[in-house]
Amino acid sequence: MTIEFLITSMIVILLPGTGVIYTMAIGLARGFRMSIAAALGCTMGILPAATAGIIGLAALLHTSATAFMVIKYLGVAYLFYMAWNIAREGGALDLNSEATPRSARRIAVSGMLLNVLNPKLSLFFLAFLPQFVPASAGASALITLAATFMGLTFIVFVGYGAFAAYIREYIITRPSVLAWVRRAFGGLFGLLGAKLALTD
Repeated sequence: MTIEFLITSMIVILLPGTGVIYTMAIGLARGFRMSIAAALGCTMGILPAATAGIIGLAALLHTSATAFMVIKYLGVAYLFYMAWNIAREGGALDLNSEATPRSARRIAVSGMLLNVLNPKLSLFFLAFLPQFVPASAGASALITLAATFMGLTFIVFVGYGAFAAYIREYIITRPSVLAWVRRAFGGLFGLLGAKLALTD
């Protein structure tokens, strides 16, 4: 494992995507403990893509237009659902303490689905991991890199969740700010869904 891999991984992970947005939304709505569940779910959602990249299924997905399109549109539909669920009153970003809380398991599963239903993730691993593995290295080297990437993802996402939980009290006491945050997070998921829909 090289320092280049660690630096590149951190840059990729720090860039806000669906996992970051989801973890921060949960941190705002449910606090730090539940944001950890979101971070764990998003991290575990990387596992199928990493596995596919390691054993070569991502190449099959890349050459099969039908398989790619099916997974892509499932992912698009789920992102649009998340956009609606966050933007609406009483949805995932409802900060009302009297609202029925979502279980940590449901939060983790939702985060996992965000990454499982993203076909670009498996293609990313297919292109990303081999750059840092010598030609003579075996599958164990790829597994080590994938596990490291997942570990870094979890740590960074927990940090994002902690930040969201930290500013939660500020958001709760300002309804106008909350409304703006709800629309912003919903809009971001909608944009990510539209971006995925336009992926060839």
